[in-house]
Amino acid sequence: MDVKVWMYLTYLAVSIGLTVWVARALSRNGLVFLQDVFADSRLADAVNSLLVVGFYLLNLGYVTVAMKESAPIVGASQALEQLSLKVGLVLLVLGALHFFNVFALGRYRRGRLRQQATHPPLPPAGMLPPQGGMLPPPQGPRPVPPTAPNPPAR
Repeated sequence: MDVKVWMYLTYLAVSIGLTVWVARALSRNGLVFLQDVFADSRLADAVNSLLVVGFYLLNLGYVTVAMKESAPIVGASQALEQLSLKVGLVLLVLGALHFFNVFALGRYRRGRLRQQATHPPLPPAGMLPPQGGMLPPPQGPRPVPPTAPNPPAR
């Protein structure tokens, strides 16, 4: 077989193996995070399964699209260089997808926790007047309205 075919087979084996390993690790370890995000274990399990399916589709789709190498591969060293470049790009895509998922789910979790909070995130800056009533008279001296500047002389 040609060197390029061996490079393709090695690329597919390494990329698919890495994708399966990362998906299983994220699914197993991310379930606790998802249960905290959604506060419902059934919903967390369902979202976890959907994330794994989406993860496989995106990564394996990228692996198959990035597999083609149009330049001729002359020797084993050039094949290893191309292989390392392709596997490195797969790893970068895996990391970027993981970062995006954690970022999006973290934002969702913060919003949910903010809605559940019983106290405001900041202390109140003032009080609103009672509805339908009149305001009590102000305490202390009244503020002096600013005076308009003198018009320019002609």
